[in-house]
Amino acid sequence: MAETTTETTKNAPLLAADGTPLRRKLEQALFVSRMRALGLVAPLLAFILAVFIIPIVYFMIQGMHNPVYADRMPNSTPILQAWDGQSPVTEEMAEAMVKDLILTRDNREIGRVATRVNQEFSGARSMFTSSARKAERMEPPFLEALVDADKDWGKQEVWRAIKVAATSWTPAYYLAALDFQYAGDGSITRQDAERRIHVALFVRTMEISLIVTISCFVLGYPVAWLLAELPVRKANLLMILVLLPFWTSILVRTTAWIAMLQGQGVMNDLMVFTGLNQVILQISMLFNDYKDLTVSSLCGIDVNAALGSIPAAVEKFGASPPGTLTRCGAEILAAFEQGGESGARSHAEALAASAQRWGYGDERFSMIYNKLGTIIAMTHILLPFMILPLYSVMKTVPPSYLRAAKSMGATNWTAFWRVYFPQTIPGIGAGALLVFILAIGYYITPALVGGQDGQMISNFIDFHMRRSLNWSLAAALGGVLLIIVLFFYWLYDRIVGIDNMKLG
Repeated sequence: MAETTTETTKNAPLLAADGTPLRRKLEQALFVSRMRALGLVAPLLAFILAVFIIPIVYFMIQGMHNPVYADRMPNSTPILQAWDGQSPVTEEMAEAMVKDLILTRDNREIGRVATRVNQEFSGARSMFTSSARKAERMEPPFLEALVDADKDWGKQEVWRAIKVAATSWTPAYYLAALDFQYAGDGSITRQDAERRIHVALFVRTMEISLIVTISCFVLGYPVAWLLAELPVRKANLLMILVLLPFWTSILVRTTAWIAMLQGQGVMNDLMVFTGLNQVILQISMLFNDYKDLTVSSLCGIDVNAALGSIPAAVEKFGASPPGTLTRCGAEILAAFEQGGESGARSHAEALAASAQRWGYGDERFSMIYNKLGTIIAMTHILLPFMILPLYSVMKTVPPSYLRAAKSMGATNWTAFWRVYFPQTIPGIGAGALLVFILAIGYYITPALVGGQDGQMISNFIDFHMRRSLNWSLAAALGGVLLIIVLFFYWLYDRIVGIDNMKLG
């Protein structure tokens, strides 16, 4: 009997002071703790959901959903959606189109409908607006009446474009973001060569972002190492200098680089003063034909402009502010005043023929409004984002590791490469990922200093958002960019491992 009582006591659950099983009491306490933690982070989660997650999802949906035509053209929309895109245009389709033109003309929606169709077929806006003004006077047969109003109504590809516009859910925008075209018959073809711009912009964006990331690593690693090795007092003083750019507007910093890099800027003045410009020019001559000299030389730009069109070049040289004209431009302008177009062309050809021997002392380089200017300005702005993760990781590496390696016979380089560098890889990964993702979506700096060669995909997204008002294409471009960023994030996780990334 005593043994049975002892066994029952052992199997009985532990109880709290109020008689509740201890296990249940512990689960209740943990639940209350989790709810308290959830309550503390709930405002932040709601804020992120409201201003970040939901707008991104809505924006990406807009890249596939555009009901502008379907909502405003109720008569022609179902007929066009049922049309196969191959058979001839019917009188029923034309009659429904005339009714919708009259309807949208009366409710002042024809502009939005015309803009939507114009996104699929260039020139459709004027066709729709002009036909809408004549729609009330049109009589059967309506197809002939539409063709009389505008001959483009007789083209099969126009009706196919309207069919695409009449489909609310369409892959057309995402295909356009990849330089493909979605036709009304369901076929997918590549855009014409002169309209394939988006893929090239994505490639340029990746290229600039990668170069900026590498540049930040090359410049930031020694600085982070110096900060980690210096005494705390000196390191804190230098850290203030690293953080100082955060206290200055990006717009101000970018504008400062414009003043630094322009043709008459500080950098060009310094190169002219030291003669470095001539060294760079002669090295460039070894690898470039004179026709390609425009990549590095303002004087070369003036010569090429004169060889292309003497009147236009002379007009440009004459309108140049005092002190900004290169010696090439000044000599060509003087030759024009003395010998006319033939004299100016002869002098330009002579400059081109003796390009490798000219040696002008005031030769200046175009370092702004091109890809070079974009890379320089972005590297300066994003450099702290590389230094800080590197510094936080380097600070945790014990100096005794290097001393131990050297005491065992390792050289300075071997101790650094085999012992120190591998321990800083988490900081390198964190800084590189941070800089690359920030660079890939940069907008202000390329817009101000990029020019035609330094524009990135973010600038085109802004163009379609604010100027062309093609929000669906902007959403598709943004969606493709987001997919690319997620791909690189996945690739980093597979190669390095996201668990190995350290920000501090």
